[in-house]
Amino acid sequence: MPHSRIARALGLSVFVLGLATAPMRADDGLAGAYLAARSADQNADYVSVVEYGTRALAADPENTGLMEGLIIAQIGLGRIGDAVPVARRLDGLTEANQVAELVLLADAMQREDWDGVVAQIEGGASVGGFLDQMIEAWALIGAGQMSRALALFDDLASDPGTRQAALIQKALALALVGDHEGSAQIFSGEEEVLNLNRAGIVAYAQVLSQLERNPDAVSLLETAFPDTNDAELITLRDELAAGKPIAFNAVAGPREGLGHLFYEVADSLAGETDPGLVLIYARIAEYLEPTTIGATLIAASVLEEMDNHALAADAYATVPADHQAYPQAQLGRATALRRMNRVEEVIAVLSDLVAERPELALAHAALGDTYRFEQRFAEAQPHYDAAIALYDEDRPAQWSVYFARGITFERAGRWDEAERDFRKALELFPDQPSVLNYLGYSYVERRENLDEALDMIQRAVAERPYDGYIRDSLGWVYYRLGRYQEAVEEMERAVELMPIDPVLNDHLGDTYWSVGRVREARFQWKRALSFVTDETNLEELKPDRIRRKLEVGLDVVLEEEGGEPLTR
Repeated sequence: MPHSRIARALGLSVFVLGLATAPMRADDGLAGAYLAARSADQNADYVSVVEYGTRALAADPENTGLMEGLIIAQIGLGRIGDAVPVARRLDGLTEANQVAELVLLADAMQREDWDGVVAQIEGGASVGGFLDQMIEAWALIGAGQMSRALALFDDLASDPGTRQAALIQKALALALVGDHEGSAQIFSGEEEVLNLNRAGIVAYAQVLSQLERNPDAVSLLETAFPDTNDAELITLRDELAAGKPIAFNAVAGPREGLGHLFYEVADSLAGETDPGLVLIYARIAEYLEPTTIGATLIAASVLEEMDNHALAADAYATVPADHQAYPQAQLGRATALRRMNRVEEVIAVLSDLVAERPELALAHAALGDTYRFEQRFAEAQPHYDAAIALYDEDRPAQWSVYFARGITFERAGRWDEAERDFRKALELFPDQPSVLNYLGYSYVERRENLDEALDMIQRAVAERPYDGYIRDSLGWVYYRLGRYQEAVEEMERAVELMPIDPVLNDHLGDTYWSVGRVREARFQWKRALSFVTDETNLEELKPDRIRRKLEVGLDVVLEEEGGEPLTR
């Protein structure tokens, strides 16, 4: 069902950490701990919130804001069990605190105390919107009250906003209790065509197998995943094709069903609402069913979105090596580590992945990218070779690997091989602006194919009109073609877009000089020098050359270099 419809149906109230409004006692002697917890809270630093919030709460044990913040931080860390005692205290001090109720419900669901779950819901505990009825329905199944559970699912299915979710949950519940005919009827779309994800399709295939309809299950998998490399799906398809009866284990019980429910909600809300709320639902899904790897991946992705890369890397690392999502998790872990500049760890993670999964082109390419980002081009190139060697047919998405390998060739002075890869990338993705810009700019610097370079860069600008580097390339090709006034106009646009980039300011200075705006040229060259940092590519900028231009002017520098003079 559409994400916005789920959000409306839930009646979402975004949970925020309570520390921003929690009153601080002036006499508790632990103002430092409180302030540290509040600062950590604002940065979603859950580890520090737990550390300092626990200290502050010890000094102010009735502070409900501190309790709420501490509970949410513990959920964010995936430590829901640790949050239960604080949730009980908070629930005893306040009425209808949604954070406390959520944790206490999760605890009862995890312990499979189904009578307790029903009692909490009927007593007014609320997670929000249709989730309350969903939780009650699964709890009723656990308590042996299937007819009441089905009535709740049917009630939810009567509302267009919750119909899809309710039907999927009902189909899983029916299959769990052995009504495979009823489950298959729902999954088949007789009542409504369902938007099934991978887990839903696998569940439907298992149901079909239980009905001795293996050929239909094979057809379902081949239609949904025509070119899959997913080992689990391939094995399932092969076993179905061989006539093997496949047990229904998509949901092993009500607790697992609820874990699946919270995962579905988290998945549907990702990117649509507050990431902290998505993280809460994903962590509860993990708590209820630890093998719900999809929830782990969502949690890791959300933590990255919140710039908590260390926790994201830890979450990715929990995916077991024998799970089909392991490569995805390791690639995500490498990305999180790279964002913390832990480059050698990134290389170790990706090297291990390449050794374990040598058939995975994406892993080779990722390792190549890691070396390339570090400007270790000679080490990067063999990994791109390995990735490309695994391609059995051309696909548009491969453009990035050819482009990346082309850069390593170009930096190694192997221009013919670089040009071949750049053109291959454009063959796969003809209007890719980064490739058009890089190849076009390279031609400009090599002073060859300038008309073609101009066409390439103009196409790149059309794709990305607000990219300062591409605007700079267009101005530079005009400059090389002697079209100085047009060069000035484009360079000015480029510097407007990226005002403190030293290379762009240097280029603008050259174009000003070419049209006789000498004072402005010198000003731009000085600005270029002032913007040099440790990150500046000094091979491209050449500060000594700029200083020489300031001393004697661009014409003399070009003459000294034996370059072509300006054509005024």
